[in-house]
Amino acid sequence: MSKTHVYDMIIVGGGPGGYTAAIYAASAGLDTLVLEKLSAGGQMALSEEINNYPGFEEGVDGYTLAEKMQRQAERFGARTVYAEVERMELAAEPKVLETGEGVFHARTVALATGAGPRELGLADEAELVGRGVAYCAACDGMRYRGKTVVVVGGGNSAAGDALALSRIAEKVILVHRRDKLRATKAYDRPLSQAGNIEFRWNSAVVELLHGDKLSGVRLRDVNTGEETELACDGVFISVGRKPATELVKGQLELDKNGYIAADETTKTSLPGVYAVGDVRTKALRQVVTAMADGAAAVHMAEEYLAGGE
Repeated sequence: MSKTHVYDMIIVGGGPGGYTAAIYAASAGLDTLVLEKLSAGGQMALSEEINNYPGFEEGVDGYTLAEKMQRQAERFGARTVYAEVERMELAAEPKVLETGEGVFHARTVALATGAGPRELGLADEAELVGRGVAYCAACDGMRYRGKTVVVVGGGNSAAGDALALSRIAEKVILVHRRDKLRATKAYDRPLSQAGNIEFRWNSAVVELLHGDKLSGVRLRDVNTGEETELACDGVFISVGRKPATELVKGQLELDKNGYIAADETTKTSLPGVYAVGDVRTKALRQVVTAMADGAAAVHMAEEYLAGGE
């Protein structure tokens, strides 16, 4: 009977945090495996242009950046298997990860499963991503310089996106289904002082108007039911995010919003398990913060493997 192969580290998710962990782990001599269900990059790969990633003065598309990260990790010896993880036993020794491509074992696990945007659930919404529909102002805002954009939502993310876009777009229209924002009061003054932000209260987006690309939205007044059409070049949907934590419920501590409870060390409630990037509790979810998590997770894992945790 062949002996079960046990990796030093398995990384679940091949986004920027996951592949940074793979780069650091493999270059440190750890036997490293990345399990990615689709393709490298995660949410980052959907961004046609990233303008805030250091070192690319003209910007870089997310798919290209993801490929470079993957090749760099594999140059150091990390292995990638394209498989969706179906079940995990994170308290086991070694830890067990079951996939459609087989069962894998590891001494440590870094979870970089990410968090996806919450959609509005409208017809053609998915098809219009990159053609007028976006979920990340920091990632895609520059494409709408001098244009008219709609931001949907009323929380801190929506308020922050509206402010960021007000410095880029000619006009920003913030659409919210209530008569006031849920965002913290700190946003009130800067939003009111921005001369190019317009508010549409008590309104919901019920249809995306488009040909080959978005041309506008249909709004419905939540009180009267009256519908109006609003022309715009882009719509940024900022109604929250949903962390990919279904597989770890009951195994790891989660915060009230469903993210894995982990601080800047990336340590979770189980020894040898680390949360990297958008899936963990954190203030800012960006490519660079995910990458920082990847490096931190490997540092913590090395201490654990050396018997220091």
